[in-house]
Amino acid sequence: MSDRFGKVAVLFGGSSAEREVSLMSGRAVLAALQAKGVDAHAFDPAKRDLHTLKEEGFDRAFIILHGRGGEDGTVQGALELMEIPYTGSGVMASAISMDKWRTKMVWQAVGLPTPKYEILYADSDWDAVVARLGLPIFVKPVHEGSSMGATKVTDAGQLEAAWALAARYDNLVLAEEFVSGQELTAPFLGERALPLVRIVAPDGNYDYQHKYFTDDTQYFCPSGLPPELEAEMQGVVIRSARVLGCRGWGRADLILREDGSYTLLEMNTAPGMTGHSLVPMSARVAGLSFEDLCVAILEEARLG
Repeated sequence: MSDRFGKVAVLFGGSSAEREVSLMSGRAVLAALQAKGVDAHAFDPAKRDLHTLKEEGFDRAFIILHGRGGEDGTVQGALELMEIPYTGSGVMASAISMDKWRTKMVWQAVGLPTPKYEILYADSDWDAVVARLGLPIFVKPVHEGSSMGATKVTDAGQLEAAWALAARYDNLVLAEEFVSGQELTAPFLGERALPLVRIVAPDGNYDYQHKYFTDDTQYFCPSGLPPELEAEMQGVVIRSARVLGCRGWGRADLILREDGSYTLLEMNTAPGMTGHSLVPMSARVAGLSFEDLCVAILEEARLG
């Protein structure tokens, strides 16, 4: 199989706030590809210059960098210039999807459901924000993932501190109305929607710790939803990816309300691939082992 893909760089680590998660994901992907006979090698852009990829004769890149510098179009642009095909979305889709604010604007423009929101500033009128969005409110950095810097605000008096925390990670901070319901995630591989995963976190708090480092969160795949509803939601997720320009693989997060309506939260173009991660969980139910999933993602690598 190594001849089929040539020499493959697995890009992981990086210098974003999500470095530790990327290291976990990358090690798992590297081992899986090597187990399938792929000539795969670790490459940490925080420790090595990207231009050495070309010098060392790499034929493809598997991007499993999370956060800024890896998921936001920058490394994708560098690989385009070096003419090294890479996994996941291209420059534009990566940049937009990493930006929660502009993702929501694109979805709104084509009539896809997403919660109400506004951008917060140091001089925002906190009471007015609460009046417009209601309580609770999620406050989060626009360009971070893995719940980094995010706070669930239940009282107007907490808003300023929540903004200050998020502002440590990003100069753009998003306030989003809280939508009550079942938390779901919907992976896709190429043009194929994978089974939904239903997430039940302690006290509804699916934060960084519960995503990666505890076993308290419950995951249900199959999701237990009516098949017709799941198929409808999968169709919306594929459309939500297309309008952003996403390709290869990814994962959209949603909330299903008690009345059966649902809303899109955000798009992930380089989702986690750790032992707690959701894409591998969904792929298993679809009949794909972790190793086969990694190969399938690598098969989608391209330029442009």
